Amino acid sequence: MAGNSFGDVFKIHTFGESHGKGIGVVIDGCPSGVKIDESFMLDELTRRRPGQSRVTTQRQETDEFEIQSGVFEGVTTGTPISIYIKNKDQKSKDYTHIANTFRPSHADMTYNIKYGVRDYRGGGRSSARETAARVAAGAIAKLLLKQSNITIEAGVTQVGNIKVNSSIEQLDFTKSEENIIRCPDPIKAKEMEELIMDIKNKGDTIGGIVACRINNCPGGLGDPVFDKLHADLGKAMLSINAVKGFDYGSGFDSVAMLGSEHNDAWISEGDHPKTKTNFSGGIQGGISNGMPIYFKVAFKPVATIMRDQESLDKEGQMVIVKGKGRHDPCVVPRAVPIVEAMAALVIADHLLKQKSYSRN
Repeated sequence: MAGNSFGDVFKIHTFGESHGKGIGVVIDGCPSGVKIDESFMLDELTRRRPGQSRVTTQRQETDEFEIQSGVFEGVTTGTPISIYIKNKDQKSKDYTHIANTFRPSHADMTYNIKYGVRDYRGGGRSSARETAARVAAGAIAKLLLKQSNITIEAGVTQVGNIKVNSSIEQLDFTKSEENIIRCPDPIKAKEMEELIMDIKNKGDTIGGIVACRINNCPGGLGDPVFDKLHADLGKAMLSINAVKGFDYGSGFDSVAMLGSEHNDAWISEGDHPKTKTNFSGGIQGGISNGMPIYFKVAFKPVATIMRDQESLDKEGQMVIVKGKGRHDPCVVPRAVPIVEAMAALVIADHLLKQKSYSRN
C-alpha cells in the first residue's frame, strides 16, 4: 500500500489499523533542539480521542502514547521520531456482520477492488482511528512552529443548517474548547448540540464545517506552480476522513464579487506591508503574504448510521446491512484538532523548505 507518507522536509509516515494492536507515526526531518512537551501532546490527542462527550463515539481510548526514538532529555535530536499509540478498546466482533458485505459510502468496496482483500474491523486502515497518529505528529509540528510564534486555531462554524454568523477573521477561537461542539459561538454551540442529539436519537448522522486560522505566518511560504501553499493545505485537508470540500480565503463566495471589491490593496503599516482586506486568505500566487491564513473544511455526514441499509455482498447479491457499532453522529467536534494538526504539518514543512532557500 502506497500513500502513507506526507510532507517533503518535515515528513510523516503513519501506520496501523483501527482494530490492530496499535497505530503510530514516524516523523523524519524535524530539526534538533525542539522542546517536546508531552503533556501538550496528550492534550492534543485528548481533544481528538473518542468517548469524550455524548456527541461522539463511545469507544474508550485514552490515546496514551510512547515516544520511542528521536527525543533525548526532552528535546528532539534531529533523528527520526517514532510515536506509538496502543489500541485498548477494540471490539472486532462488532464488525463480523460486515465481513462479507460492503457498507454504503465506506471504503469497503473500493479497498476490495484495489487490493482484493480488506480489514473489515472498523475499516482497518481507512478508519479515522489513523488520524490519532496525525494529531501526535501535528503536536510536534506545533511545538516547532511555536519557536516562530506561529499559532493555529480552529473551531466548528456549521452543523447541518446551523451556522455561526461571524467571519473567520472575527472569531475568538479560544472559546472553542468551552463546549463539547468546539464552536466559538456558545449560543450556536447549544443549538448544534441539540441538533446532533436529535439526529443521533433517530439513528442518523449529520455533517458540518470546521474553520481554521493560521496566525503570524511569515510571507514567502509556498512554491508558485505545483506546490502552492493553498494546494498543499487543500491536499492535507482532503486527506482527512469524511472531508468533502476545502475553501480558502473568500473561496466560493468570490464568484459573486467584482474585482474592484475583491482585490486586496497593499498598505504600509509597521515593519511589513499588509493588505487592507484579506479576501486572499493570506495566500497570493500560491505564496503566503504575511496576513492571517484562513480556510474552511466541509465534512460529510458519517457513513455509518444506526439504520438498516441495502447493499451488496461479495457474491454481488443484495443484502441488508445492519446499523451496529460505535460511531460519531457528527464528526466535526473531533475533527477540529485533526484540521489543526494537518495545517501545522503543512506550515512546518514549508517553513523548513523556505529556510533552505534563505539568502541570509
